[in-house]
Amino acid sequence: MYLLGSRMYVKCTRCHVALCLKDAQRCQSSAAHLEQHDFLKGAPHRKHPGVTNLKTVRLPEQLQVAAQSVLKRADVKSLSEKAHKLSNFLWSRKRATETSQLREKAVLLEKKFLEQERDIHTDGIDRKLEARIRKRVLSELRRTTYHRTPLRYKCIIVLKQFFIDWGCEVLCVLLDNSALISLRCWHVSRYDEDLGLVYMAARLAGGYAAVLRALNEIKKRDPVFVPYSLLDFGSGLGTGTWASHTLWGDSLKEYVCVDSSGDMNTLAEQLLRGGNDVDNPVIKQVYFRQFLPVSPKVQFDLVIAAFSLSELATLDERLNVIFTLWRKTNSYLVLVENGTKDGHQILMEARDTILKREDDVKHDLRRPSIFAPCTHELPCPKLIKQHVVPCNFSQFYYPLPLLKSQERQQEKLSYLIISRSDEEKPQKTERWDMARLISQVRRRPRHVQCQLCCANGELKQLAVTARCHGKDMYRCARSSDWGDLLPVFHAEDDNTENKTR
Repeated sequence: MYLLGSRMYVKCTRCHVALCLKDAQRCQSSAAHLEQHDFLKGAPHRKHPGVTNLKTVRLPEQLQVAAQSVLKRADVKSLSEKAHKLSNFLWSRKRATETSQLREKAVLLEKKFLEQERDIHTDGIDRKLEARIRKRVLSELRRTTYHRTPLRYKCIIVLKQFFIDWGCEVLCVLLDNSALISLRCWHVSRYDEDLGLVYMAARLAGGYAAVLRALNEIKKRDPVFVPYSLLDFGSGLGTGTWASHTLWGDSLKEYVCVDSSGDMNTLAEQLLRGGNDVDNPVIKQVYFRQFLPVSPKVQFDLVIAAFSLSELATLDERLNVIFTLWRKTNSYLVLVENGTKDGHQILMEARDTILKREDDVKHDLRRPSIFAPCTHELPCPKLIKQHVVPCNFSQFYYPLPLLKSQERQQEKLSYLIISRSDEEKPQKTERWDMARLISQVRRRPRHVQCQLCCANGELKQLAVTARCHGKDMYRCARSSDWGDLLPVFHAEDDNTENKTR
């Protein structure tokens, strides 16, 4: 009887402990549910505060009509084919190799070839060895180094095709390079116009969608912000101006578009006038310049540089431009590049430059703060772990209707938004941190697979379930998409989180 009683006592004790644990879990889950309700702020789950994505983007009707009018009058041959080739060319371009990298590579090649020569010629030192190794090093560098070709260098090729179209192929064969270069100035305006038209057909819709996607995050997360002035560096076709006007309308009173190409500025101004020469632009107070404003004290509420930093040849040029743009930023600096590894690395260079050189800005003591897409100011975990896939995001859009059948296309972009903050970061009182969804959300029965970049600077793979994380967070995760922000509650089960390799 004593043994039986002791067994019953042990079982009762275990049941009591299990009931206490269940009660504690219920209390934690109810507290988490309350926190999640606070995060939603009365909004439905599909529109929770972390949703920043846009649906499929269309060009503004006035911009699309103007672009079609310009292209129709120009009547460029094989426009669709040329636009497709130019898009592929721009996407596949890489940064020019830095001089320091070439020197390091040359030193390694010299050591390698010197060891090979010594193994072959063991009888003595050849006097011509140095010249022979130098020749081999230069040959190998030419063969293996990426040669970045600026678009303007294609003038000679296009010019030759221009003469061929007019039946003057013999003239091109007889002319030497100097004669071709001198002839280029006769037709450079026509070539630049054609290149601008092909670029417009290829990149107008995609560039507009990318800039609109980045700016929409500011509009959604900071609804109080209403910009008065805009600086668009490397404005090109004026997509930054159109995207800003779409979001903030007539509150913007000054647009300054800076582009080194005068022909591109003329084309952008023509688009603002509806494709005509009528002096009645759709967007007022737009000023085109070929150089940045000189005074360092002139600031703009919103500064944009879209697909411009990658066009600068060297790292020093990029860093100087980045620092200049930051000095001219009053509220937000928005940088957009192609969603490639080079584009991502260029943005991370800009991020590190601004964060490390904040003390160099004398006239504006407000510190920089990373607004998006990073949820922290720590080193990028994708660069540290050398991930194959860069930190990029996706935006669907409808291209210019050059063909009868038009399907929506996908723009891969990387972006960076830095804001000026005149206040120290307040202490967190919420029980959640915001994490960025950095890949497609995989919705499965009863759980959602999310890959997150968290506020502690780590990448995590999280399986969100209603049982472990609460119904509200589960529904938010199910309604979110690639690029959105997702709340990660501190009361969640750590067993469901695994660091990505």
